[in-house]
Amino acid sequence: MRAAMASAEVDDDVLGNDPTAARLETKMARIMGKEAALFVPSGTMANLICVLTHCAIRGSEVILGDYSHIHIYENGGISTIGGVHPRTVKNNEDGTMDIDLIEAAIRDPAFEICYPTTRLICLENSHAHSGGRCISAEYTDKVGELAKKHGLKLHIDGARIFNASVALGVPVHRLVQAADSVTACLSKGLGAPVGTVIAGSKSFIAQAKILRKTLGGGMRQVGVLCAPALVALEENISKLEDDHQKAKILAEGLNKIKGLKVDMASVETNIVYFDILEGSNITETHLCKILEAHGVLAMPEGPLTMRLVVHHQISESDVQYTLSCIQKAVSGFLGENGGK
Repeated sequence: MRAAMASAEVDDDVLGNDPTAARLETKMARIMGKEAALFVPSGTMANLICVLTHCAIRGSEVILGDYSHIHIYENGGISTIGGVHPRTVKNNEDGTMDIDLIEAAIRDPAFEICYPTTRLICLENSHAHSGGRCISAEYTDKVGELAKKHGLKLHIDGARIFNASVALGVPVHRLVQAADSVTACLSKGLGAPVGTVIAGSKSFIAQAKILRKTLGGGMRQVGVLCAPALVALEENISKLEDDHQKAKILAEGLNKIKGLKVDMASVETNIVYFDILEGSNITETHLCKILEAHGVLAMPEGPLTMRLVVHHQISESDVQYTLSCIQKAVSGFLGENGGK
């Protein structure tokens, strides 16, 4: 990837002249089954651009999951920057939202004297907070049909859409067929250093490009960042299945450690959540610090819950090493607690 960056052919992408960026965008548009695509610095900016493009009138409302990444982890940008009102629907354990609850959340336009105007529905695939679970094409189609029925748009936060595609055995373009816009992160499972791509119609991308500039995401010789993304698309998609297998090995190992519990049904891709059972005498924050001292980085996800993520540079021996570190840490604290 670094060699590709050093040799990348570049020009001014703000003016639409960077050839490497153009190659990446053309390739991603084809993979997504959309007319056009746009490279942006981050997934957060990508989702913000998409929501604001669909909801160009301030005070518009977007329907999205109460545990969606856009709602929880993107700094409230759709509201603070775009003046867009979020209307949440409860996420199910698999990351979906009940179709009837989505429809019930759509505002009655006849009462716009009081209600904000619903203009957009957002889905997330795979769904990070549910453990990286995958949303089926059939479910997405149903949401797309509902959106069309009410004159709304559908956006998919596809930060890990390639993971979902590999796990489900369904091409990316089929998973996002019903969507008016989709984002795909290049720096998560695919392992590029930076960037996300937005895909949609030509007219949508033209408006998105203006917003990218407004938000400070218009970069000049951006081919140096797009070049490693092209390498990622060519070389790393095939590695995602191995990531998923190693995540399952990790989850199975964690489930065998006394004091821990993993919902194995939730481990569909490369994300593993595990719970620390009460009485283990250790907190998620303390366990994170112990693991970090041994070169293992984990993320606390709330009281007694932790998250681990596998990528292609994590070997099976790394997985076993991680399990041994966690086993020793938890066993030590159980011992201090009298084995209870």
